[in-house]
Amino acid sequence: MSNNSLAQLKATGTVVVTDTGEFESIAQYTPQDATTNPSLILAASKKPEYAKLIDVAVAYAKKNASTPKEQANLALDRLLVEFGKEILSIVPGRVSTEVDARLSFDKQATINKALELIKLYESVGIHKDRILIKVASTWEGIQAARELEAKHGIHCNLTLLFSMVQAVACAEANITLISPFVGRILDWYKASTGKTYTAETDPGVLSVRQIFNYYKKFGYKTIVMGASFRNTGEIKALAGCDFLTIAPTLLEELANSTEAIPQLLNAKAAASADFEKVSYVDNEAVFRNLLNEDAMATEKLSEGIRKFSADCATLVAQLEQKVQA
Repeated sequence: MSNNSLAQLKATGTVVVTDTGEFESIAQYTPQDATTNPSLILAASKKPEYAKLIDVAVAYAKKNASTPKEQANLALDRLLVEFGKEILSIVPGRVSTEVDARLSFDKQATINKALELIKLYESVGIHKDRILIKVASTWEGIQAARELEAKHGIHCNLTLLFSMVQAVACAEANITLISPFVGRILDWYKASTGKTYTAETDPGVLSVRQIFNYYKKFGYKTIVMGASFRNTGEIKALAGCDFLTIAPTLLEELANSTEAIPQLLNAKAAASADFEKVSYVDNEAVFRNLLNEDAMATEKLSEGIRKFSADCATLVAQLEQKVQA
């Protein structure tokens, strides 16, 4: 067995997930799962080798919707499913498929869109157990995911997560998995303070460690999947975390390194962590106030939703041109 850093990371108990929409990169590193988002799908869709997926999505939309706008939005959903289907032919586990970020503040619309995506997956022979519906960690997103999990048995991945208040509410809602964004937290602190951070002082790393230890101390089953890494130092500092979703460039760096990666996060050790149990999922006012008090989390959540929404809008515009061609 290879003793490279990627193999060592897997040996700590961390499940490695690829963060990309490109199939070759996924196959190269034998991950358990894969995650996508609108930005990754937009980037991948510009490459000629994925044109056939767009053709399938456009043909489906033309057949099943009437106006160009309806066709473009349906084509987007089908394109996400086409990417997901191809990814699931490579990975043994699950793929995360993101609900349109423009619905991040609409609970019922998020639920409806998730059900539509699952129905599309089922139409191409993919069972819902292999899908994680990815939703932004707004109040409305958490409540939508709570209902999807409890009433529909649909597993969810709560993304754009930057704070303990979001993480606690997700755990209380019995969400399958959360994706705290390590690198984007670091970006905010570097820009705000002008400081240089090591892996051990990295605010994003410290945030994920805090969430991991809190979950393990109080027995929450929600999976912690660190995401949005800027360097391999952040990844190594989270060895032992439940899951880590990693971009292909950083996976390659780990695969080409033989640096030792000891396990740093441990569920048993978390039992002695000094935490007071808190509750937010049924108190909207407290949740919103605490999130608002966290400038970093508020700004990065808003920024992330705007970026993903813009990329969704760009994809829809491109698809609208294609359905009218």
